[in-house]
Amino acid sequence: MKYSIDKKDSYLILTIKEEKIDSMIAPELKSELIKLNTNGEQYIVLDLSQVNYIDSSGLSSILVGKRLCGNAGGKMILSNINPHVDKLLEISQLKTILDIVPNIDEAVQFVRLSELENELKKEEK
Repeated sequence: MKYSIDKKDSYLILTIKEEKIDSMIAPELKSELIKLNTNGEQYIVLDLSQVNYIDSSGLSSILVGKRLCGNAGGKMILSNINPHVDKLLEISQLKTILDIVPNIDEAVQFVRLSELENELKKEEK
């Protein structure tokens, strides 16, 4: 799988540089998401700008990443989704449970808001 990682202060951007996330790519994506989570990453922005197709194994890998980030107190945010992938997410009814934003800038804002919400919850306890 071709990808790049851009590590920021409290989040990272994982850019998939493949046209498809299918049964050939999905295990590598899942493995990378597990490794990032094991290394303490709570907030992962998944940049799908170059992805035109995702099959069920790819969707499963994304859901694993979402669960891992959530269990760590963070979130996985999908950004730069093209119309075909958006339609696949809609058909599979995953748009309602995944955090999806139009671009990286909004993903960063989403991370910041999530961090603030987590801080407020800690203060309430």
